Amino acid sequence: MGNIHGHRKHRNSGNGSLQNKPASSPFKYGPSDEAAHSSSSTKTNTMNVVSLPYAHVDSSLRALAGQAEGFGHCAIGGLHGPLYHVTTLADDGPGSLREGCRSKEPLWIVFEVSGTIHLSSYLNVSSYKTIDGRGQRIKLTGKGLRLKECEHVIICNLEFEGGRGPDVDAIQIKPNSKHIWIDRCSLRDYDDGLIDITRESTDITVSRCHFSQHDKTMLIGADPSHIGDKCIRVTIHHCFFDGTRQRHPRVRFGKVHLYNNYTRNWGIYAVCASVESQIYSQCNIYEAGQKKVAFKYLTEKAADKEEATNGCVSSEGDLFISATQAGLLTKGAGHSMFHPTEYYPTWTVESPTDDLKQVLQHCTGWQCVPRPADQ
Repeated sequence: MGNIHGHRKHRNSGNGSLQNKPASSPFKYGPSDEAAHSSSSTKTNTMNVVSLPYAHVDSSLRALAGQAEGFGHCAIGGLHGPLYHVTTLADDGPGSLREGCRSKEPLWIVFEVSGTIHLSSYLNVSSYKTIDGRGQRIKLTGKGLRLKECEHVIICNLEFEGGRGPDVDAIQIKPNSKHIWIDRCSLRDYDDGLIDITRESTDITVSRCHFSQHDKTMLIGADPSHIGDKCIRVTIHHCFFDGTRQRHPRVRFGKVHLYNNYTRNWGIYAVCASVESQIYSQCNIYEAGQKKVAFKYLTEKAADKEEATNGCVSSEGDLFISATQAGLLTKGAGHSMFHPTEYYPTWTVESPTDDLKQVLQHCTGWQCVPRPADQ
């Protein structure tokens, strides 16, 4: 079919060691020698110029692999596979995105066309795939991507809009999927969620994404009966939640690190901590519209417990503007809270300034960037 080329093994081991990565910003967050969990170990950018992380990943095509910050740092996608060229906007058939995603071998999927792909059913993505939209403008509509029992998937620089039908999410990650990175995507107007992460799926990073025109934006953790979701770990950073109504995210059971996101004009709440969840919110910007409270707590009973409980939110360096009320509750007995340094040593973080807000409004979501060479 002529749409797979250039098989190449790369020296990158894909182990995701953040300590070996080139710095994408002048400052990193990491534990100091004196106090690993102290906020004094945060280095804030005092410069007027604000840059997003990952500037180096556009230096070559496969520089994305293993470079995610946060829990998804091991995701290598199709690093060790050949290029697969999408040459048609058809839902299926030779040269289609669906044909590449169903392949059992590792693939780095790129696009030779721009336009809209109308999906008649969920598009299942198998393990060791990179769906790389750089160099073109691809919109998925009708249905979404399903990451089911897969690992090492990278989804980059795509648009998702207009998903229709019950339980139709733009990106649905369940069950038992891991090592996922969703980067620089625009997501809006689906009948269910934009990104749902449930049923023991874990080690996921969502970065530089733009969410808009939607109600139930991001669900992490299925329901109180799925106690296996206690394994879920997700990092969400440098994203723009642009007037979406709720779930930025809503979390059950899992551990979630939020940093340098901008959430504005929500309709119900910004972030919701439900049964046994742990949410570490760091240097985010929360700007309320009519609904003023940012953090909401919902009490539910886990299937393995006698009493109902809510989740826990820790806020470090967050900025609450336009009369936003944090709504934080005092951490009660029995509530535990993780710290990201228990799981990864460094990550890029800036002070939550107006400069950062402006950058996130203009530089998140799909971007008109060229496809790098496959060096």
